[in-house]
Amino acid sequence: MAEKDRLRERYRALRAAMPSAARAAADEAIAAQVGGLPAFAGADAVFTYLSFGAEVDTRALIKRTWAAGKTVALPRVVPGTRQMRWYAVDSLDGLERSPFGVDEPATDPSREVVPGDVRRPLALVPALSFDREGYRLGYGGGFYDGFLADFPGVSVGLCRAAQLSEEALPRDAHDVPVALIATDQGVLRR
Repeated sequence: MAEKDRLRERYRALRAAMPSAARAAADEAIAAQVGGLPAFAGADAVFTYLSFGAEVDTRALIKRTWAAGKTVALPRVVPGTRQMRWYAVDSLDGLERSPFGVDEPATDPSREVVPGDVRRPLALVPALSFDREGYRLGYGGGFYDGFLADFPGVSVGLCRAAQLSEEALPRDAHDVPVALIATDQGVLRR
């Protein structure tokens, strides 16, 4: 665990040190890469995080998903667990701030979207870093590990090329790699 904590500090510092204009340019390029994926074109629903802080910005991708007539589903953490439930959103207005500081959709059973019920789901996955095999260094909560273990569609990690690890990241038996990594310099397939 100490190794993962050290790497988290390293990648947080690297991300924070990137000038905001460089981050914005990288994020725009990442959005273009994702928008060009056959998996995005064919998806019925996109399960995505709503970026905050210095994360790869997902707002342009969310708008692009709506413009394409697809469902956008955002996660909500189930209190006291490491699970997330996903809810369809038509707007970023009316979201609720979680204890983690993340804006989440309201719990509304009529808006819940279960990945296994979607014919062609696509997931956009956050991380502090990914390695070239698709393994991620997350924030340590384990939420995406559980989600990816059962996700039936294509998973795409969003990562600025400057944050891509050239070395294998530490991994545990329960870690699941993403299928693709979209960077500002191209898409990596494992």
